[in-house]
Amino acid sequence: MVILLFVALFVLFLINVPIAIALGLASVIVFIASGQTDLITLPQRMFAALDSFPLMAAPFFILAGKLMEHGGISQRIVDFAKSLVGQFRGGLAHVAIVSCLIFAALSGSASATTAAVGAILISSMVKNGYDRNFAAAVNAAGGTTGIIIPPSVPLVLYGVSAGTSVGALFIAGILPGIMIGLSLMLVAYIISRIKGYGAASEPTNIRKIGTSFKDAFLALLMPIIILGGIYGGFFTPTEASAIAVVYGFLVGIFVYKQLTLGVMRKILVESAVTSSVIMFIISTAALFGMILTREQVPQSFAGLIMDSALSPIMIILLINVMLLLIGTFMETIASVIILTPILLPIVTSIGMDPVHFGIIMIVNLSIGLITPPVGVSLFVAAQVGETKFEGVVRAVTPFLLMMIINVLIVTFFPFLSMGLLQLRQ
Repeated sequence: MVILLFVALFVLFLINVPIAIALGLASVIVFIASGQTDLITLPQRMFAALDSFPLMAAPFFILAGKLMEHGGISQRIVDFAKSLVGQFRGGLAHVAIVSCLIFAALSGSASATTAAVGAILISSMVKNGYDRNFAAAVNAAGGTTGIIIPPSVPLVLYGVSAGTSVGALFIAGILPGIMIGLSLMLVAYIISRIKGYGAASEPTNIRKIGTSFKDAFLALLMPIIILGGIYGGFFTPTEASAIAVVYGFLVGIFVYKQLTLGVMRKILVESAVTSSVIMFIISTAALFGMILTREQVPQSFAGLIMDSALSPIMIILLINVMLLLIGTFMETIASVIILTPILLPIVTSIGMDPVHFGIIMIVNLSIGLITPPVGVSLFVAAQVGETKFEGVVRAVTPFLLMMIINVLIVTFFPFLSMGLLQLRQ
């Protein structure tokens, strides 16, 4: 039955059936083939998978991210980042990455981060002599931090799937996200020196930084309120997501005054569509997971790995390679939901903390956002930057290699993920 399950799934993927429908159809095919006709249990299982309080954080953070994206916050974040790093060689490339880091702490989404920052900066970079493909690639690479820097929707889903504290995962994602951002800035600096992009300008001054900080203060305050409230124990991640929506709405409509009725309609429609797609994937993935559990696939796979006499280092390297490959053709959210129950028993059996592994998984899968053929952030950046997908793929390669190095650093230096948690205890 397991073979039939994966063959059916592969065939459905091959004919471009959407992943949520493919997961559900493959599960139903195996369910019927096994001689069971009581199909009423399937929708019950799908509903049970969505009946989760922590899972409610996902649609709220999606809505909060949309409010931030359209509520006048993006430009203020870019201006603040420009005052900090705009004077260095390749300044606008650094501005893009720093802006992505800040916006990631607001949106929880890689595609939203890439779109919001790229819409402002790509055309500006081109006007200032940067290659269009490079400009798009910088924003695509920077946008990957959207699912690493908290609050992150994939981290919420991993926490639900693994039965792990979402708050702990948020804390664990801070240092790796910052490290990845700095490493991407290093790549941008080297390329800018080689290509002659963005000659260094006059150093900034405290007054300029202060002015831009004042303009962006309410935007920068949001992640402090949300994450500080979670870490301080004032509210749960789910409650924080609802607070983020209220905060984003109030700032956008009363302070920046850019949330008109037309904009709100667009925000609500986009948020509803995105949330429904995620929930559909989660519910059908629950059917897929039910069959895997019934056939004891996670236990068998874990036993196969453990009986292979591989060292713990080789096991985690093997898992990293698998995640990198899967991320190239499977959407991040689906990968998290499907793979977590399979891989978590293996890594815990070799002594790895589930929170540490969650960060490893998300950083791995973030690379898939800038890797063809799926490469969601690449498509977004190419569309926003009005350039060809193939050109962005070539330009993003150096950033892609740096991301792979980051995966190894996050894997073998657990203090990056666990350090802040240990200090908190």
